Amino acid sequence: QVQLVESGGGLVQAGGSLRLSCAASGRTFSNYRGWFRQAPGKEREFVAAITWSGDSTYYAGSVKGRFTISRDNAENTVYLQMNSLKPEDTAVYYCAAGLRGSPYSGKGYDYWGQGAQVTVSS
Repeated sequence: QVQLVESGGGLVQAGGSLRLSCAASGRTFSNYRGWFRQAPGKEREFVAAITWSGDSTYYAGSVKGRFTISRDNAENTVYLQMNSLKPEDTAVYYCAAGLRGSPYSGKGYDYWGQGAQVTVSS
């Protein structure tokens, strides 16, 4: 059974940092891994993606320069380091795996984590 388990969410003041982790079990994902987020009343949106080797990373414009995606293939885990957080980063963050389409689209992945709440206070 494939599972993606996220951890590391929480409440932080604006300007602070959080690190999300997403550990996969049940299979090895030898392709892109991604992070998405969904704020209340909004659609799920792309945040970041990383290739298997980790040599290439991609970011939404709103987080570029503040967030860093990385992965540890030996641990089957992907991370999202979030710095200089803003109130508009408040959302439920989801990790994704099992690429079957565009790595920048929510429809491009087969497997999803349960979501981690990130709340940034002003």
